[in-house]
Amino acid sequence: MAAPRITLYLDIVSPFGYIAFHVLRNSPVFAKCNITYVPIFLGGLMNACGNTPPVNIKNKDAWIGKERLRWARYFSVPMVESTPEGFPPMTLATERALCAVSVKAPEKLVPTIEALYHSFWVQGNAKIGQVEGFTPVLESVFGKDGAQEILQAMGHAEVKERLKANTDQAFKSGAFGIPWFECTNVKGETEGFWGIDHLGQVADFLGLDRGSDRGFKAVL
Repeated sequence: MAAPRITLYLDIVSPFGYIAFHVLRNSPVFAKCNITYVPIFLGGLMNACGNTPPVNIKNKDAWIGKERLRWARYFSVPMVESTPEGFPPMTLATERALCAVSVKAPEKLVPTIEALYHSFWVQGNAKIGQVEGFTPVLESVFGKDGAQEILQAMGHAEVKERLKANTDQAFKSGAFGIPWFECTNVKGETEGFWGIDHLGQVADFLGLDRGSDRGFKAVL
């Protein structure tokens, strides 16, 4: 019998995408799932949907700051208390760097995502959207020479097209925000789910036992 499958579409800019990534990586609930992590450009997805960035909605910007900390506590996810200065940053370059990793060194994609999330949402690196801000993060994963190869590849047409294709793929699967989970259960049925607050629905659809993670007491 095939294992349940999850494709998680993510952009470093989203705190809820970070929480989803951390939970999928660390929770025993998802230990037997085949999980694929796909970097997209959230700004491009929002434009495709005609969606309004949450921080531009009155009252919602303040709510996001509180909500990310609540969900981080539920699932014991490390999270910086203060929102990084200048949030939200433009992460087009950051996501291109991730796509360059997916092309040049796919086996290091997950460690790179993890390192970038840690830099932004744990250490509060306000320059995560700038090359000079994320280069040290790449160096921590690849070393200086390897990081330079990734930085050079960011400008390649193949890498730019990969990011566009990933974002288009997310849109076609039904995504309108992040985190977006595209899930296939053991019956071969596929559904999309949005938001960390619907992680319980993800687990139920995939036939997983949520009892092994106390964080699920807070989700539907």
